[in-house]
Amino acid sequence: METYINVLTTGQQFASWTWGNFAGLGLILHIILMVVMTLRIVSIQRNIGVSIAWIAVLYTLPLVGFIAYILLGEPMIGRRYRERMDEASLLMSNMAARERLIFDQGQDLIPDNYRGVSLIGTSKTGFGVFSDHKMQLLTSPQTLFDRLINDINNAKRNILIEFYIIYPKGQVLDVLEALKAAAKRRVECHILADSVGSFSFFNSQSHRELERAGVFVHQSLPVGLFKTLFKRSDLRNHRKIIVIDGYIGYTGSFNLVDPEFFKQNKNVGQWIDVMMRSVSQQPVSISTAMTKVVVTDISAESNDNLNALNQRLNNYTRKLYISNPTINEINSRVRVLSDELDNYIPMETGSTSIAIPQKPVVDNVIAQLIPSAPQLTGHVIYNTLVTLIHRANKRIHITTPYFVPDEALSGALMTAAKRGLDVTLIIPEKVDSFLVQHASQAYYQELLEAGVNIALFRGGLLHAKMVVIDDDYCLFGTVNIDMRSFYLNMEVSLAIYTPEMVAQIADCQQAYLQNCHYLQLEEWQKRPYYQYLFDNVIRLFSPLL
Repeated sequence: METYINVLTTGQQFASWTWGNFAGLGLILHIILMVVMTLRIVSIQRNIGVSIAWIAVLYTLPLVGFIAYILLGEPMIGRRYRERMDEASLLMSNMAARERLIFDQGQDLIPDNYRGVSLIGTSKTGFGVFSDHKMQLLTSPQTLFDRLINDINNAKRNILIEFYIIYPKGQVLDVLEALKAAAKRRVECHILADSVGSFSFFNSQSHRELERAGVFVHQSLPVGLFKTLFKRSDLRNHRKIIVIDGYIGYTGSFNLVDPEFFKQNKNVGQWIDVMMRSVSQQPVSISTAMTKVVVTDISAESNDNLNALNQRLNNYTRKLYISNPTINEINSRVRVLSDELDNYIPMETGSTSIAIPQKPVVDNVIAQLIPSAPQLTGHVIYNTLVTLIHRANKRIHITTPYFVPDEALSGALMTAAKRGLDVTLIIPEKVDSFLVQHASQAYYQELLEAGVNIALFRGGLLHAKMVVIDDDYCLFGTVNIDMRSFYLNMEVSLAIYTPEMVAQIADCQQAYLQNCHYLQLEEWQKRPYYQYLFDNVIRLFSPLL
């Protein structure tokens, strides 16, 4: 009995200790975990705004913040993916060396004041400055589809396509039909599409029909529960690249979608995009650089793809991936550019129709390709852009659908305006993201006070991404002015150094400005205080959007 009483007493004491002290022990463990996570955030995150935002999430929503940071906090692209990317890049570089294709030169082609900016890109990507391109700015979906389908129909060797979104509706189906026809006549066709952005495409009949026709279709950065343990699942391939026969290249903001069918339920109007078509007969050009990017991206997706590239390059012939077409082929392809170039192409934007003049081809364009990816190229686009803003002398015109800068970038824009430069942001009045809309609005007052012009586009969701600096430089491509584009997405930009081409892009921006409402400081200050407060609360989390 005494033994029983002792056991019972011990059990009661243990139970009393458990219930009385479990909460305290849990609190101690919680504090330790929060301290460890805080130290982890401040030691890993190099951007102060990102660090503050994650710490705010962690302390506001401890459990949710902890899980979210483990899954999404650091730009882990995955060890195996990175190893395959490095090996594919090495294979392509060795092949280029054997063929005497030099990608990292050309700084002597541009003015002295841009050589340092150019070297930022070259040091991180290996791509220098390329000359002697024929380029055409495509400002309407119809012109783009016509040019693209014609190029696909005339392809002789290979077609490489890389997109964030492929949405198989409307005129996109005509493009896919042209690809199937090309594959059937033994043109090698590859499509690389983002797993999340092109989810509907991968589950469509169009996808299956393309593969049956002989088109190679690859998923970029596929997601899954198991994969999230080893890499960040919201890192996305946001690139838009098309290369045909190695010397015709397309890039810009345009996803492979028909704007008349895409996201019509978002109540933001029709999406408005631009694309650049480039043709060059040089052994190394923008198109060959694009080829290297797409081939490397495809090869990094799986061991089978990487092995196929290795085997292919061991049995290499020039016609496979980087073609060297004849002058007659170049001339016949360039002739299609001359059709109806002087006509005005109406660009339908919901209730508003914008007439943008279709400009002629510009010869002898000098440009540089700047691909960017997390953990692979550093923050090459961000560093390039901030450098450009600080060295601008006359004007900075930025067209972007999503404007959520960090403090350094917004400070650079405000400083430029205070220096007397014409700093103009061309932003859609409404975007398809509630949080991005309000995070963006939180910056408006301080920008307006500094003298920055904010032009709100009312003709639809202006999705173009263009930065014009002075009269002789433009960044053109897929990069939004937000931290996701700078730090998390795989992106591609085209740095253009030829004033005639820059002028065409500036003219396009001026056409957009004709459909804008210029926001006035007095008007903005009249908003109710709760709206101002809400925007600034959302701004705390802007580095994570």
